[in-house]
Amino acid sequence: MNNLWLHKLFSVLLPLVLSGMMHTAHARENGSPDKELIIERIEIEGNKITRERIIFREIMFAVGDTMTQNDLRILIEKSRENLLNASLFNFVSAEIIGPENESNKVTVRFSVTERWYIWPWPIIEFADRNFNSWWVDNRDLSRMSYGISLKWENFRGRKEILQLTTRFGYNELYGFDYTIPYLNKKETLGLGIGAAYGRTKEVPVINANDKLVYYKDDNDYLMEGVGAYLSLIYRRQIYNTQSLKLEYTWTSFQDTLLTINPDFSVGDKTSLQYFSLGYKFKSDHRDYKPYPLKGYYFDVEIVKRGFGILDNGGLDVFYVLTTFRKYFDFGKRFYFASGLNSKFSNNADQPYYMNHAIGFGRDIVRGYEYYVVNGQNFGIFKNNLKFALLPTRSYDIDFIRSEKFGKVHYAFYLNAFFDFGFAENIQPNYELNNDLENSLLFG
Repeated sequence: MNNLWLHKLFSVLLPLVLSGMMHTAHARENGSPDKELIIERIEIEGNKITRERIIFREIMFAVGDTMTQNDLRILIEKSRENLLNASLFNFVSAEIIGPENESNKVTVRFSVTERWYIWPWPIIEFADRNFNSWWVDNRDLSRMSYGISLKWENFRGRKEILQLTTRFGYNELYGFDYTIPYLNKKETLGLGIGAAYGRTKEVPVINANDKLVYYKDDNDYLMEGVGAYLSLIYRRQIYNTQSLKLEYTWTSFQDTLLTINPDFSVGDKTSLQYFSLGYKFKSDHRDYKPYPLKGYYFDVEIVKRGFGILDNGGLDVFYVLTTFRKYFDFGKRFYFASGLNSKFSNNADQPYYMNHAIGFGRDIVRGYEYYVVNGQNFGIFKNNLKFALLPTRSYDIDFIRSEKFGKVHYAFYLNAFFDFGFAENIQPNYELNNDLENSLLFG
């Protein structure tokens, strides 16, 4: 009985084992993606300025690693995206070389096309929040500021950024910023420093009818200030970055601003100086930062302004800013993106010139570009549906010999959006007719 049972079991298992062995042999013979490979070498070509260690920092595998061919291809693609998102290269390609002579050792070669790193950006700005506001409200060319910002990316070939800014005209500004991403051998700690001085003859002094009301003095500067900061940057993993920023600010105002709006400053002070401390955590998993189509992004920033150790009129502002974005690839050239911006503050007693909610920078509800909504807390929910009318293509410009400018990539998308937002003003002034405060906005 036992021999019969063993015979039946053997007759069932033997074909399965032989089938598995034949399948494995066939897979090896045909270079199946499941074949395990050993990374023997990683080669970099095309980097004339960028140090190799800066490139290796973005690659998600190392010499000596063992993995299947399929896993290696996935990590190569992620590494290629990391290198593009480092803002150092226009194009990045990669290939697997080998294995040869029945060996499982391979070489991975990355080919990069470096960008042009020194850019003198011209500055043409309007005193208004954006071009739409300037165009609709006044179109006054005297409200323009002009200058130049010299930005040197990948300074010394180490991914450092040096920026010098000089702006004249309506709003003057003179400043510099210097970022060193890696200070230690492990390439996890970085440093940022900067300082600036600015002054202006026109200042938004209050909100009325959901728009900024400006006050102008042609003979004197209404507001001037000095700021300086020092930040520590920690990036142990590829996708996560943390920073701690200490900032000093001195600001002076004309007393006319306080006459118009007693809440413009704090404690009836025409001069404030204070320290700020901020912490930011950022997790960035987007496929391509300039125009992401897949992945997600999240950050949270915690800021405290005023510590009672300088002449700041009792300034005490604490707030938390958060951003979340998620990107979906629906296939057939359709993409969807959804995200949330939000701010939460500690109290209502904040200087007007610090109290920004909806309508500034990227914190807008599209369709409300001509309006501002102030408040201590706000949330904005944005949604985009995109169709790739022309997917990403590359084009060689024959008469330009430089590889930095002779090859370009382009794409065209149709874009539909739906936004809504809400800004909470804890102490609204109903006489100013700011009807958008404490109201749900749809765009």
